[in-house]
Amino acid sequence: MLVVTTGSIEGRRIAQYHGIVTGTAIVGANILRDVFAKVRDVVGGRAGGYESALNKAREAAMENMVDAAKELGADAIIGASVDCEPMSDTMLMVSCVGTAVKLG
Repeated sequence: MLVVTTGSIEGRRIAQYHGIVTGTAIVGANILRDVFAKVRDVVGGRAGGYESALNKAREAAMENMVDAAKELGADAIIGASVDCEPMSDTMLMVSCVGTAVKLG
């Protein structure tokens, strides 16, 4: 399925709008990853464990959104966006939203 951040797809006509679709994923950070991330913050470098967990959560949220669009009969999602929000000190929510459409 084609997922774009723009409001249209160049060279394609939108035949039908199916509505807003969303996907979410929640990731928890374990205590060991937290400790290593804090050490990296002090000495510099990247927090690979966090990056990996965040990427997996983003992929899961996108997959959930695409599945919701497929259920509506859409073949593309326009205006897609991704947002991350802390839920607690150890939990992070990743959410995706877009408009499911049928291309002509």
